[in-house]
Amino acid sequence: MQSIMIVLFGIIGMLFGWFFYSKFIAEKIFKMDDNFVTPAHELNDGVDFVPTNKVVLWGHHFTSVAGAAPIVGPAIAVYWGWVPAVLWVVIGTIFFAGVHDMGALWASARHKGKSMGALSETVIGKRTRALFMIVVFLVLLMVNAVFGVVIANSFVANPSAVFPAWAAIAVALVIGQLLKKQVPLVPLCVIGVAILYASVYMGSSMPLALPSELFGLSDKASWIVILFIYAAVASLLPVWMLLQPRDFINGMQLLVGLVLLYGAVFVVMPDITAPAFNTQMASETPSIIPLLFVTIACGAVSGFHGIVSSGTSSKQLNKETDGRFVGYLGAVGEGSLALITLVAVSGVMLAVSPQQWHEIYSHLGAGSVGAFITGGSNLINSGWGIPAEIAATLLAVMVVLFAGTTMDSGVRLQRYIIQEWGEIYQLKALQNGIVATLIAVGCCLLLAFGAGGSSGSGGMIIWPLFGSTNQILASLTLLVISVYLIKLGRPAKYTLIPMSFVLLMAFFAGIIKLQEYYQQGNWLLVGLDIIVLVVSVLVMLEAWSVISKHNRTAAQSASQQ
Repeated sequence: MQSIMIVLFGIIGMLFGWFFYSKFIAEKIFKMDDNFVTPAHELNDGVDFVPTNKVVLWGHHFTSVAGAAPIVGPAIAVYWGWVPAVLWVVIGTIFFAGVHDMGALWASARHKGKSMGALSETVIGKRTRALFMIVVFLVLLMVNAVFGVVIANSFVANPSAVFPAWAAIAVALVIGQLLKKQVPLVPLCVIGVAILYASVYMGSSMPLALPSELFGLSDKASWIVILFIYAAVASLLPVWMLLQPRDFINGMQLLVGLVLLYGAVFVVMPDITAPAFNTQMASETPSIIPLLFVTIACGAVSGFHGIVSSGTSSKQLNKETDGRFVGYLGAVGEGSLALITLVAVSGVMLAVSPQQWHEIYSHLGAGSVGAFITGGSNLINSGWGIPAEIAATLLAVMVVLFAGTTMDSGVRLQRYIIQEWGEIYQLKALQNGIVATLIAVGCCLLLAFGAGGSSGSGGMIIWPLFGSTNQILASLTLLVISVYLIKLGRPAKYTLIPMSFVLLMAFFAGIIKLQEYYQQGNWLLVGLDIIVLVVSVLVMLEAWSVISKHNRTAAQSASQQ
């Protein structure tokens, strides 16, 4: 089996999704309207609410939702076999992720840029809001704490990625100022990406590393502290100054990376050595159903996307119809990254024979990002002749920059949630941006160092909860969109069917994990898992009550006419 067949299947499927399915959903179901005044215009404050060019906003949205997850998830899930992983990535992108992301963006923009947590009160009820926001905050806490560890580990393991990662911030600050002065976007894009790739080349010959111990902290722990200080400052800056240009440049460099990877597939056409369905799995491997559907989240569908869509992206939407380009095409971009990750970790560029592949993937969780960087760099080297060392640095930088942009947005989103709590409960202190940011970063650092000690890896303790919690959040987001559509008198099956499937898989996975945590005696995860599962049931019951009441009222009105 040649990888070219996987690539063609994925490309054709995603093109169908973009040109036909997304157009149908946007025009016939969401009924996006260019004349609608978006929150970016209505509430323009020059900091968070800023009308933004749809290409720039796409760059922000795409890189914020992507992070390292569309690489990590597929690179792990391929252990069950490449066929189920490819099918879930392609089908999930077309019918789940694209509709989820675009729908959250649309619904939030229709409600003054409210987050999905706050929006759930308007659509369903007050009790739902309180429950929903608990899950949202928990997901953000996990993402920020863990991505801090991921980036720090990458900096320690790949010191050649340090210089280009920080150089990207300097480039973004300059581009942000130039865009503000209305300098044309295209030349800025070309120059910015060129400088970024020049920094990658420089980084490969100029590795940077912190001392092994600094103020009593290890180099990894020191990086975690530095990263959160940066994220706190970045989350308070106007979006046009750093967030937008940084994410845009990262989005463009990812496009270049995708062109290099996909182009190399067409040139080399490497064979697949991974099994279509793995029949030689380790005895302790969990069932593919439902675990596949929570292992591959970003790249198929992810609740974190709804937080970004309704948190930062909806506040920057210039025209409502831009939501299709930003939301759905952002999901397609992420699906494309997940698909090429599967190719990189499934073929001869990683393992020349099935036997060698099984040696690398000896158990679930083996391979992961390291397998992607190895397989991807060998693919680029074979297809384009770029030295494998430079190609590996390029891919490592891509992972770091993606994780960094997600962390930037994640801390800002945590700040929004805390400020919304301040507005809801009339606590003026929490409405202050600086106070809210300090609380957000403080929670992350408390988890990182309070639970993880001097290593700063505390986020990893609750990370096992992320898969099921994140997908439960995706189902709740689809539920809110569905209830809103029902109230508008529009067909809701295009969101209700994906919602039902994702909820079933995520809830089932949560139950399986609950049993695992209980057997391990991990009472923290037992407690948090129970909270998430109970919250999901309560929200569903609240929504069912609202839908039933709405249908009764509609039936009574019809009978009286």
